[in-house]
Order: sequence, then C-alpha cells, then structure tokens
Amino acid sequence: MSSPATAPPAPSNLKRIVAASLIGTTIEWYDFFLYGSAAALVFNQLFFPESDPLVGTLLSFLTYAVGFAARPLGALVFGHYGDRLGRKKLLVLSLLLMGGATFAIGLLPTHATIGSAAPVLLTVLRLVQGFALGGEWGGAVLLVSEHGDARRRGFWASWPQTGAPAGQLLATGVLSLLTAVLSDSAFTSWGWRIPFLLSGVLVIVGLWIRLSVDESPVFRQALAQAEARKAERSAEVEKLPLVAVLRHHWRDVLIAMGARMAENISYYVVTAFILVYATTAADVSKQTALNAVLIASAVHFAVIPLWGALSDRVGRRPVYLVGAVGVALWMFPFFALVDTGSFGSLLLAVTVGLVLHGAMYAPQAAFFSEMFATRMRYSGASIGAQFSSVAAGAPAPLIATALLDATGGSTWIALYVIAAALLTVVAVAAAKETRNRDLADIESPADATPGSARATDAHTV
Repeated sequence: MSSPATAPPAPSNLKRIVAASLIGTTIEWYDFFLYGSAAALVFNQLFFPESDPLVGTLLSFLTYAVGFAARPLGALVFGHYGDRLGRKKLLVLSLLLMGGATFAIGLLPTHATIGSAAPVLLTVLRLVQGFALGGEWGGAVLLVSEHGDARRRGFWASWPQTGAPAGQLLATGVLSLLTAVLSDSAFTSWGWRIPFLLSGVLVIVGLWIRLSVDESPVFRQALAQAEARKAERSAEVEKLPLVAVLRHHWRDVLIAMGARMAENISYYVVTAFILVYATTAADVSKQTALNAVLIASAVHFAVIPLWGALSDRVGRRPVYLVGAVGVALWMFPFFALVDTGSFGSLLLAVTVGLVLHGAMYAPQAAFFSEMFATRMRYSGASIGAQFSSVAAGAPAPLIATALLDATGGSTWIALYVIAAALLTVVAVAAAKETRNRDLADIESPADATPGSARATDAHTV
C-alpha cells in the first residue's frame, strides 16, 4: 500500500505541479540550448572573428562547455539548500538566474565593439547559466516525483524531462524562423539577439506559474521528522546532505554518472554538433539542418512520456538499456544518412537518434529520484546527474568538432559515442531496479547498507 506521503494526489493538483515543472524546465533548457545553437551558427563570427572558421567554432564550443563546468557547483549549492529549505524556493531562484543571464547575453557587445572583453563577458554569463541549470534539474524532477502517484511515477516524472526537447524545439524554432525571414547579414548583425531577449518574457511567465505550486509533501514530512530527531537528540549535529550522500550513496552517485554518459554525449552530438557537421561536411544549409532538429525535437517531446510510462510497467533499467544499446547501434547509420545531404535522410537520422535518447532520458528522472533518501535526494540526484555532465555533455561538441577537424570524417566520432554507450550499459547493469520503491520509505540511510540507496525491495508501493 502507499504510505500517506505517497498516496496519489488530486489529479488537478498533480497536473498543475507537472505543468509548473515542465514550463520552468522548458524555459531553462530554451536558454541553455539557445546558446548551443548560437555557438554553432554565429558566435564564432561575433566573438572570435580573428580565428579560422572551424577554429572559431571550436572556441565558441569551448565557451559552451564552460556552462557545463558550472553545473556541478550549481548541483552542490542548490542540492544542499534544496534539501534544507525545500524544492520550490530553489527552483524559483534557478529560473531567475538563468533568465537573467540569457537576457544579458542578448545585450552583450560583440568583439567588434569591445574587443577581447566580449568573449570574457560571454563566458561569465555562460557560467551563470550552467550554475542555474545545475540546480534546476534535480528540483524540477523531485517536485513531480515526490508529489506524484507512485504507481505512475515514471510517466509523471518524465514530463519535466520533456522540457529539454521543448526548450530545444523553442530555441531551434525561433532561430529557424529568424534565419528564414532575415538575411545572413541582418541575422549576424542584430537578429541573433532576439531569441535571447525573448527569455525575459518567458521567465516572467515561468515565475508566475512556479510560485503557484506547493512544496513537496514528502519533503515536508521528512523535514518534520528531521526536526523531531534534532529536538530529541539536541547534542547531535545533523550531517550536511552532501556528506550523507557521499557516505551512504556513493555507489548510486557513480551509477548515475555512468548512466548519464551515453545519454548526455549522444544528445549533444545529435542536436548541437550536427549543426556543424551537416553544414560543413555534408554541405547542408543552416536552415535545412535547423529544420531537421526542429522536427525531430517535436517527436522527441512526444515519445518521452511513452518511454516513461513503459518504465512503470517493465522497470527503469530495461528501458534505459534499450536506449543505450540503440544509440550505440545507430551511430554509424546516423552519420551515413547525414552524409547523403538529403533533408529526408538527415531528418531520419536525427529523429531516430532522439527517440533512442528518449529511452534513456525518460526513466532517468524517476530512476535517479528513487536511488536516494528524501533528506539527501536533491543533493544526490543533482550531484549524480550534473557531475557527469562535465565529462559527458560539456566536451561532446568540442571533441566531436576536433575529431572532425583531425580526421575529416565521422568514424571516430561514432566510436566516441559508442564508447560512452558501453560505459552506460555497464553502469545501468550494475544498478538495482528501483520502480517499486516508495519515496517516503527511503528515509533513513542508516537502515541501509552504506554505498546504496536501499530501502529494501520489500518497500513496495
């Protein structure tokens, strides 16, 4: 039976919570992905104009990667305070930071105006973006996971995950529209600023919705229990969430990091690097490449909840493994299709790649949430997810572009993604199935064997 804390909430309340998380993550991912697309298309000209075009793209992707470097710090800070103060407060702060940094990029002078100070300021604002996103993901998926019907947690928790393709869809759609209606010179001169400035409007809408939801009931219950324990044992000092995570859940953190490798790397190769590869190696226009990513992102958005629902029926691990193995098998056909230069082949390549990615990304929210105890869940899920991004998503477009520059082909890029997929398969195979765990029951890691998130499998919903 469900515990009171995990009893299914009223459908209207749950839908409002899901909507708040989805809209917030969509806006934050829009901001984050907008930078990646702009880095591939125009930032090399605007901020690194003195470099060779491909070298300029490499430098542009380097500033893109800097945002990932800040995500672990965001995970640590937001995770700590999210486990102390609650999910909602930190989600509001992350949205403000991300939106403010993105809006500021839209006002940023270029290299032609202020010289080398331009890329420096760009990098600082990218750091703020990464810091904010490092705290956003954990809070958004936990708010839904801890409110949701435990029997359908995979489905409901997958909706904040659709914020990634929704943000990609929105960012790519705006850029695609602008490149279609503006000349190349107008887009490079001022048109690229419009999507960044639009973030200011989106943040206002996101804040209005996000402020309307309640704090997680599972967190409130856990906080009350923690306060009661402190009152009973006033001489004892409660451990920091980070310390508790590393003591009781270090194995789960490593599993989460390994599970993220294929998911993170494949996504940025398929959506960000492909804009470089298709326009340089396959001689496809910017507009054609953007349109392919745009349509594929819409399919990606639609399939994520379906994969999440399937994980409720068969488990998180089987669905995740389908995605990791599928991505590995798809990489060589993926580049072969792109190399044809045909829009239909390009669209097929990106769409299948994102559908397979969705099989990893959809169950990830519930999977990672179920690994950790309530009072350290924000920290644990965020650390596991964001620390891996430094080694995975951050350098992925950079490594892929460098491999393209060095070899002139796609073979080593495909092998790079396949190696990441093999690492993910090993990590997920080493994990325990979590879909039958009650989040309220996974409360005291002192009852578990150090190194895992066990509330035993008897703690079913």
